Amino acid sequence: MRVFAFTLLAGLAAGLTAAAAQEQAITLKPGPGLDKVQANCSTCHSLDYIQMNSPFLNAAGWTAEVTKMIKAMGAPIGDDDAKAIIDYLTKNYGT
Repeated sequence: MRVFAFTLLAGLAAGLTAAAAQEQAITLKPGPGLDKVQANCSTCHSLDYIQMNSPFLNAAGWTAEVTKMIKAMGAPIGDDDAKAIIDYLTKNYGT
């Protein structure tokens, strides 16, 4: 039974390592506020969510998303950083 458990765990670990190796780095557009986005948003989720949602969100949509992350999800983002993030997202990923 121990051999089976060890083999199973080793296989899972190898699979996770392979999956992580295939993950591609997300490069967002340069601009003012990018540092705030990278520092705040990537602590909870991948930055590819920004690119996936950008076809759907305008300034009001990005404001609502950032507000939701702070108020509903508990993201510890201050007012100044929130404004910089919203401005960056609207300018670079808004509709």
